[in-house]
Parts: sequence; C-alpha cells; structure tokens
Amino acid sequence: MVYMDYNATTPCDKRVVDEMVPYFSEQFGNPSSIYRLARDAKKAVEKARENLAKLLDCKPEEVFFTSCGTEADNWAIIGTAFGMREKGRHIITSSIEHHAVLHTCKFLEKMGYEITYLPVDRYGIVDIEILKKSIRKDTILVSIMAANNEIGTIQPIKEIAQIVKEKGVLFHTDAVQVVGKLPFSVKQLGLDMLSLSGHKFYGPKGVGALYVKKGVKLIPFIYGGGQERKKRAGTENVAGIVGIGKAAEIAISEMTEEGEKIRPLRDKLEEGIKQKIPEIIINGHPEKRLYNTLNLCIRAVEGEAILLHLDFEGICASSGSACTSGSLEPSHVLVAIGVPDILLHSSLRLSLGKHNTEDDVDKVLEVLPGIAEKLRKMSPFWGKK
Repeated sequence: MVYMDYNATTPCDKRVVDEMVPYFSEQFGNPSSIYRLARDAKKAVEKARENLAKLLDCKPEEVFFTSCGTEADNWAIIGTAFGMREKGRHIITSSIEHHAVLHTCKFLEKMGYEITYLPVDRYGIVDIEILKKSIRKDTILVSIMAANNEIGTIQPIKEIAQIVKEKGVLFHTDAVQVVGKLPFSVKQLGLDMLSLSGHKFYGPKGVGALYVKKGVKLIPFIYGGGQERKKRAGTENVAGIVGIGKAAEIAISEMTEEGEKIRPLRDKLEEGIKQKIPEIIINGHPEKRLYNTLNLCIRAVEGEAILLHLDFEGICASSGSACTSGSLEPSHVLVAIGVPDILLHSSLRLSLGKHNTEDDVDKVLEVLPGIAEKLRKMSPFWGKK
C-alpha cells in the first residue's frame, strides 16, 4: 500500500503507542483522585502538557487538552463569542477555513452574531488590506487558519496577529496542519489561541489541545467536573494525552529532518505529474505551501473516479478534506481561490509523510497518468475547449 493522505490522518508512531499502552491497563488511575495510582496518571498528563508547551513555546498552564482539533476550534470561537457578547458580536474569519471553524461561525450567525468571511487570492492567501478594513469596534475575534488542509497554503500569521493585536481584538488560529510539521512559536507569532490535533503528527486520534494565552478570558465549553483547571470538564483521556505528549516530544527533535526528507519527494511528484499529464493546474501557493502537500486538478477527469482507480492500485489519496469525503458539493476552498467550474470536481490531493519513499512516488507516477488517460477517453468534456 502507498499511503499519501497524511493531511487526513497519520499512523501512530510506534514509540507513541508504546508510551500509551500502560495507561490502558496497569496505569489506569483517574487523574482527579488522590491516591498514588491516580497521582501517577496526573503526572503523566502534566508531562504531556509540558511537552506540548515546549513544542508551542508557551507555558504548560496555557495548554488545555480536548478531544480533537474540532472541539478546540469550537471552544475558541464559541467560548469567546459567549464570553465577550457584551463587547460585541462581530467575528472575522476566512472563506477557506476548515468546516470546524466555518460551521461554528454559521451556528453563531443563527444566534445573532455577525460573521465576516474574508476573501483570498488565487493562491489562498487572505487579503490583509480587507482584513484591516473589516475590523470594527464590535469585533471580538479574528480566526484565520495557519495553513490550509486542502491546498497547503501558509498564511502570514505573524502579520495578521500584529494587525489584530493593534486593534485590541483576540486572534485564534487553527494550526492543525502546521503543528508537528513546522516550528511554531505562539510567543513569536503573538497568538491568543491556537488549536491542534494529535493524529495529524503521528499521535493518536481522539485527543487535541487548545493553547490559550494567559490573561485571555475564555468561558468553558463543556461543563461538569473541575478538570483542566475548571476550564474543560470530563475525565481526561490519559492514554491519548500521553500519546500526544510523546508525539510532541518526537516532533521537537525530528520535524526539521522530516521536512528535509519529504519536500524533495513532493517536488519530484509534482514535476513528474506535470510532465506526464497534460492540462493540469496546481492549487495553492508555489512556495508558501506545506512541504508535504500537492493539490491539483486534472481537466476532464472526475476526482472521485481517480480515487477509486488509485485505491484499486493500492494508493491512498483524497480529493480534499477527509471531513467532506463523499460530499457532492465542490470544495469551498477551490471555489474561493477561483478554480473554474469545470475543474471543481477534478481535484486530487496527495499529502506525504515520513514513511513515504522514492518508490512510493515512482509508483504514483507510473499509475496516475494511465488512470487519467483512461478516464479522459470516457469523458464527454475531453477534447473540447
């Protein structure tokens, strides 16, 4: 099997699994209890928190564990909206955010909040000037993702954060696709809140985190017990938290080397496809893009059909976000960057990870051109302008 869908999820690193295993059995204590077994579990949770804090360059007490990146996004946005509704009810985001952000904003619109969806250019980068003009006296939050999950475009987060800070508005970024791939200092970038997810950087599914800068008043999103310093109720997923902590530890020491290995593979794949398949377009910024991500449209070929044929050849890929797999609607990201209507259902995303090899790239370059040619012969649109 050739796996090239690392933006959807990553396999758990064996070292992560080994670290987690004891907390499913002999180290099963509830961190909220007071006896030794529970204290050991509590120590494991706090060690993981320290590892994430090192990865993000923040204080451990600024890291709150969640069930996933989606929950972290929801908490940051809804927690701010409800907590600051006396100041204002205006929120700014971008048109290419993950649905964890967009659907949350749509919910808030039904609750009487006003949302501004910033346009992006053809590469997927937010228009800074429009952002400046969009901030009002009643704006309480700006939420812009660090890098897009479909096309890989990296936003100028530091510049955005500075603009937002000057206006006295809170800034949140969905950094799910960046954390663990690239060095990311919340201090240097000037962030108020940041969402991340463990399974995007070789940790387990079912655990994420929200960074909340000290002094930012964020009301709880889940109520119950006093876990996570009374901010996020619910018995901690100790094994999952231990896993994300270990994944963070590994990322700190290995992500630079990983990027140096993966980027040339991605570039070889991109150049090979350009040479072997005519009439394609590459989506996303040429340089300001995640080193592992390649999103393209193949004219007159249905994206879902490509995926089925690739799967038959033992190659795992996607046509966009895993969260919208099976949807008949075109990608909102491709619509936002101005991809022509005729190409909106022709996208293919290949996202690489640390287990990919030259042989994997060669296999895709061997198989994909034939699939495209076969499907084009069946298409009523091929050969027409």
